[in-house]
Amino acid sequence: MSNPDELLVAISAAVESEPSNQMSLTVVVGGAVITGRLAPEAVWRERVAEVLKDSDRLGPFSEIFASDPRQGRTVGEAPTHLHFHLARILQGNLGIPEAGGMYRVAIKDVGAWTVGDFSYFDR
Repeated sequence: MSNPDELLVAISAAVESEPSNQMSLTVVVGGAVITGRLAPEAVWRERVAEVLKDSDRLGPFSEIFASDPRQGRTVGEAPTHLHFHLARILQGNLGIPEAGGMYRVAIKDVGAWTVGDFSYFDR
């Protein structure tokens, strides 16, 4: 989308308004279907920093994610990205990764979306 969907921006802003807010969402970005839970950017950054910190090779990058996400932004500025955790890229009848991952998606790149988290079951 060249112009971000105003409703999706409002949903993201609501998630950002409270550290405990989360919402299940599924989006289509560049042909990929990503499904999971939205989290506030600060919470998402903290979790990514924790994972990176424990890695020998990636540990130095944890500082980048631990920095304050609001730095350089004006108060009340609309969110530009969705921050997913426990998210999967849906491929056929499985989600990658199975346990869920951390994804950051530009709102302007979302072509379609729906509320809820899709799961596939082998029947």
